[in-house]
Amino acid sequence: MIKVCAEAVPGESRRWLEHYQGKKPLFACVLSFTETALLPNISAAGQTSQDRLATAATDGSYLLKGTPLVSLSSGVSPAVITRAILRGQTIHCQLVSTGLPTALSVPHLSLPRTLAKSVQTGQAMSIAEVSQLFYSAQALGHQLARQLANHCQDSYLIVGECVVGGTTTAQAILTGLGYAVAGQMSSSWRGGNHLQKQALIKRGLAEWKARWPQPQQASALGLVAAIGDPMQIAAAGIALSASQSGGVLLAGGSQMLAVYALCQALAREECIGWQPEQVLVGTTRWVIEDSSADTVAIARQIGAAYLASEITFAQSPYMQLQAYERGFVKEGVGAGGCAIAAHLYKKWTRSQIRHAVEAQLRQSI
Repeated sequence: MIKVCAEAVPGESRRWLEHYQGKKPLFACVLSFTETALLPNISAAGQTSQDRLATAATDGSYLLKGTPLVSLSSGVSPAVITRAILRGQTIHCQLVSTGLPTALSVPHLSLPRTLAKSVQTGQAMSIAEVSQLFYSAQALGHQLARQLANHCQDSYLIVGECVVGGTTTAQAILTGLGYAVAGQMSSSWRGGNHLQKQALIKRGLAEWKARWPQPQQASALGLVAAIGDPMQIAAAGIALSASQSGGVLLAGGSQMLAVYALCQALAREECIGWQPEQVLVGTTRWVIEDSSADTVAIARQIGAAYLASEITFAQSPYMQLQAYERGFVKEGVGAGGCAIAAHLYKKWTRSQIRHAVEAQLRQSI
């Protein structure tokens, strides 16, 4: 039910899984926005740019209250998977917002409001904004770790995300950190949109380098300010802090691999004593099996322990779920990490997860 796809140290993933087996996690989902989401055809997470303005707020509200979702051209939001598991296993969900263009109407924790400009501008955010967000997220990571300790002794934090256009900014960050990942990133589109992503990133990096030649701007914080999104720095800050007192499962594929690489860079530059052996990246088998990408190769490049839930909807009668088997959507809103947790905590099988998701979908359509 859980596949180990990559790891820097042989056996580290299995040791982590054995240690946290049967433990009830806490789920934190970071909701963010980048204007990259508004570019035509950049993401399948919303049929129009107006839809994509509301995707993160809508998915967040759905997780807590089951409110209507943004319609997709194919499939259904992965928030359906996440909500089914959280409710079915009574796992607490904590929403974390870095600021959204559409107001969030459900309970959440707020980090400094930061809306990013599009990646090709090379000036998505200011360094001051990114620094403030990072240090606030570090404090929140310690807070969530304390909350987790009160909630379930010696357990782990799942960190999910919802930021439309985030696989593009993830590729930008990995590229800026020196990793060769062009053509390897998975996305919500079937078959990916690699050429579009690469052109945007090339332009954004060129704009950044032309505008900020100073050495201090070449830091990880400077890189995120130039071509990243708020989720990345928030999730990294949370993970770095939380890893010092317990396990962290970064729930996602391409985007969370970028967050892991960012954690490494920030820990070096900011002299943060994180515990990398406590941090794993977990996704769905749809991301791993995406023939247009190779996220396992990315995980190996950066040295991340990388897991996949072997979730399947092949036997589902619902076309919205069958779309996942055809290569659409694949991941998001912490779906893969929550599917891993469903087996780890209560030993749910593929069939149990599918039936729970189908029941949740019936309530949503």
